[in-house]
Amino acid sequence: MLYYIFELLENQYQFPGASVFQYISFRASIAIILSMGFSLIFGKKIIKFLRNQQVGESIRDLGLEGQKEKEGTPTMGGIIILLSTLIPVFLLARLDNIYILLLLITMVWMGLIGWIDDYIKIFKKNKDGLKGKFKVIGQILLGIFVGSVLYFNERVTVRINVSLPNGIENGIGDQDISATLTTIPLLKNNEFDYHSLIGWIGFKSESYTWLIFIPIVIFIITAVSNGANLTDGIDGLAAGTSAIIVFALGIFAWVSGNVNFASYLNIMYIPNVGEISVFIAAFLGALIGFLWYNAFPAQVFMGDTGSLAIGAVISVIAIIVRKELLVPLLCGVFFIETLSVIIQVSYFKYTRSKTGIGQRIFLMSPLHHHFQKQGFHESKIVARFWIIGIVLAVLTVVTLKLR
Repeated sequence: MLYYIFELLENQYQFPGASVFQYISFRASIAIILSMGFSLIFGKKIIKFLRNQQVGESIRDLGLEGQKEKEGTPTMGGIIILLSTLIPVFLLARLDNIYILLLLITMVWMGLIGWIDDYIKIFKKNKDGLKGKFKVIGQILLGIFVGSVLYFNERVTVRINVSLPNGIENGIGDQDISATLTTIPLLKNNEFDYHSLIGWIGFKSESYTWLIFIPIVIFIITAVSNGANLTDGIDGLAAGTSAIIVFALGIFAWVSGNVNFASYLNIMYIPNVGEISVFIAAFLGALIGFLWYNAFPAQVFMGDTGSLAIGAVISVIAIIVRKELLVPLLCGVFFIETLSVIIQVSYFKYTRSKTGIGQRIFLMSPLHHHFQKQGFHESKIVARFWIIGIVLAVLTVVTLKLR
């Protein structure tokens, strides 16, 4: 909104200083300040409102230390993250940018599904919440939408081997290339086109590549969204880990959307993707601001309203900047948490079928509960998971040059 106002002031009235809104770096800086300010100032009011509405967490007795003290803590706090992201984006981003629109729809859609889940748990007194199949259906529908837009929309293109002759900075590079191109980390000439997979499933025409691309998008969105949901189990873990991931993705978006950096790093240049830096900055600020109230001892929980939306947005950003193959590394904490649940459940079912008595590998899953059972304080667990997340993020960013 403000972008278009200042664009009008610059073009028609030559208003002094209005041109500063043309710079993504300026708008991203303002976005992170606004989102942090909103979450810090209005977050307290939202928490008070949730408490007055008796939107309190109902804690299942898992035998964990300090568990009872969390009873009644307001949940649905993901609303703080969503509003703190959406408001600065509407004010500062270009709303005609296809990638901004995709991220806005992703956040609102998955936030709504998470809100329904939290509503059923709290107000309908059903601890199971929204049935898992409906969550998955929502994630699949989102994946179909995002995959279809990225595949069929003519404005979604990438360029490789970007050159800068005569110092010209815009519109330079090879001819636009299919949006199904992605990046394989750690390899030189690491561009990979999903078109090359089409022969593996028996099709000769490249027009069927969407049969591969869209299911991949669905899988990534579903996996990361559920991974973030499983990670949201102790104070500050999901929000802090997500902030680290989002910061790394912001670096990828910045360099991939800037023709100078793309040329210098010899990476894929994605026209118009730099604009999502504004969204990422607002999202990062919202996560950091939310941590003010979510750090131990938490005054509010994000609930599925926040965790499902966070994971979905992270996955869509990774797909947009063509770094989806780095998701297992960058989102390593989510991956480990999810894997611990899969291993635990699979081993329990296997041993029960063989011996009649189910056995467990971990004391409890997801993995952070295993460490709680071992006697570690949740603050120490969260801090160590953050450290692991930072190391994984650094390793991910290093792949820009390590090839």
